[in-house]
Amino acid sequence: MAEISFHLADDVEHPFPTQEEDFTSWLINVGKSESKNISSLTYIFCSDDYLLDINIKYLGHDYYTDIITFPYKESDEVESDLYISLDRVKENAEDFNVSYEEELKRVMVHGLLHLFGYGDKTEEDIRLMREKEDYYITKF
Repeated sequence: MAEISFHLADDVEHPFPTQEEDFTSWLINVGKSESKNISSLTYIFCSDDYLLDINIKYLGHDYYTDIITFPYKESDEVESDLYISLDRVKENAEDFNVSYEEELKRVMVHGLLHLFGYGDKTEEDIRLMREKEDYYITKF
């Protein structure tokens, strides 16, 4: 049974306070579609500064990012914390001319796809990642 939870850090507002069940079901269905077993996912929504601090402290990267995942199991069973900067999501939505909700879904599923083994370092990997993201966004 998948355990998926959503938490707030650094005084950010919950991006979907009345839709947690919808997002939980969606993420579980993404896992099922990819034949992956989600054990535990914790999404932590935070600010740019909060995630920058984590990026510097744990990864040695001094730049803003939209998501950082910390996987806890190296197996077919997925267990992870996923930190998402809502500031970055908002800015990306404006930059890419998409809705905030669509960009949030993209970032959330992007992190999950990474946990499933998908990469985004080569052009081919990026193309496949975008196709998967687009497909799963339509399945929400």
